[in-house]
Amino acid sequence: MIPLHDPDMRLHTKPYVIYVLVAINVLVYAYAFFLSELEGFTFVWRFGLIPFELTGGAAFESIRVGTAQGVQLVDVASPVPTWMTVFTSMFLHGGFMHVAGNMLFLWVFGDNVENRLGRTRFIAFYLGAGVAAALAQVFVDTDSRIPMIGASGAVAGVLGAYLVLYPRSRINTLLMLGWFIMMRRIPALWLIGFWSALQIFGGLGSLASPGGGVAYFAHLGGLAAGLALGGVSRARAGWHSTPRQFRPRN
Repeated sequence: MIPLHDPDMRLHTKPYVIYVLVAINVLVYAYAFFLSELEGFTFVWRFGLIPFELTGGAAFESIRVGTAQGVQLVDVASPVPTWMTVFTSMFLHGGFMHVAGNMLFLWVFGDNVENRLGRTRFIAFYLGAGVAAALAQVFVDTDSRIPMIGASGAVAGVLGAYLVLYPRSRINTLLMLGWFIMMRRIPALWLIGFWSALQIFGGLGSLASPGGGVAYFAHLGGLAAGLALGGVSRARAGWHSTPRQFRPRN
């Protein structure tokens, strides 16, 4: 399922924060794309979040890497403090589909959350969800020496907030079932609920078989943060009120 648009929603201001976040992520990915393989590897190690370092382990200064020229000792010392990689890692991605998927979800769901919270609070919310996501993954995998990268945790926070704020919003979604491709309008409650269920099952599976390439608990941590903040925002407005951005169509 690929979400494309939420036509039920109306924006009252331009989502400039979303524009800036998407631009930063795309520009960082483009920069990394044109690095050599070894330079890209070093870039990720310097600015990605390494759980072992964050939980008190010694920061990596150099590591041995196999290259076409043989094994090399590569300098991976980060120019920023270890705690700051919690933030820098949010803007790194491991491939085109990684960044494209995250930015698509941020674009579809983030504008209305920004519109509801306001720009300043949305920035704090987005970064806070990313921090919650990182800490959740670190908590379950404290000794990992593998760099964590990606905006997925922060974007999961956006999904959580959207789910609480606009559960009845219907999302134009591309469904691909084998050879069949169709467009359907799916309620946010179902769409994000289904995605959340996949993360829960994936997280449980990763506990039984650690070392996979997906940080499921980062997704769940970000989602939980988004649900919590979305709940606070909804409670302040009244749980039974309809957000003024929401205009359901028949």
